[in-house]
Amino acid sequence: LESDDTGNRLRFQLELEFVQCLANPNYLNFLAQRGYFKDKAFVNYLKYLLYWKEPEYAKYLKYPQCLHMLELLQYEHFCKELVNAQCAKFIDEQQILHWQHYSRKRMRLQQALAEQQQQNTSVK
Repeated sequence: LESDDTGNRLRFQLELEFVQCLANPNYLNFLAQRGYFKDKAFVNYLKYLLYWKEPEYAKYLKYPQCLHMLELLQYEHFCKELVNAQCAKFIDEQQILHWQHYSRKRMRLQQALAEQQQQNTSVK
């Protein structure tokens, strides 16, 4: 029973690490260039990994964009496009732009909240 727990924990850690690697478009390009997305067993494994989208598993992810990539990897056309390094570069650039936009938006929201709190304390 104890070895089952250890095995399950190890499997969880390995799958968590692998799913998060899918957030890296250069890694996806590497996999595509080596034909992994043509391997039916690997494609089935990617389908199996969709359970990470469930909240009880997704809460452990540090890079949630990996779930979007995992979803896109369910489409053969997307997998074929990943062979092209320019495709991976474009995805990488889009992720950076999204992160920059999110960071700026979050900073503005935090500043607005701080100003609102400051106004509320000065009114009292």
